[in-house]
Amino acid sequence: MLKKFIAIAFALCTTIAWAAVDANKATSNELTTIKGIGTATADRIIDARKQASFKNWDDFILRVKGIAPTSAGKLSAAGLTINGQGFKPGATPIQTTGGEKSIKPVQPSGKKDNKG
Repeated sequence: MLKKFIAIAFALCTTIAWAAVDANKATSNELTTIKGIGTATADRIIDARKQASFKNWDDFILRVKGIAPTSAGKLSAAGLTINGQGFKPGATPIQTTGGEKSIKPVQPSGKKDNKG
């Protein structure tokens, strides 16, 4: 019984201590507390943020080199937010011929595109 109480108390404390880190507000040190973000990625996030705040996750993925929808989902699960929002898959940024990313809608799995 005591072990269960201690386990519940520990889980509650870690839940309360966990706080989301917003990419538009966090310092480099705060960004590196997110699993999957090292100093190089934190620097890229801050450099992109200097141009303008991130509007949403799609904007974040487009502007931060090395971030794709898969990694965005993992970073979000680890506590990273954009304007207080977690990542919700739905669009996939793709590379264009100029080396820049653009957004391509994702077809839900199991459904085929009826075009041509």
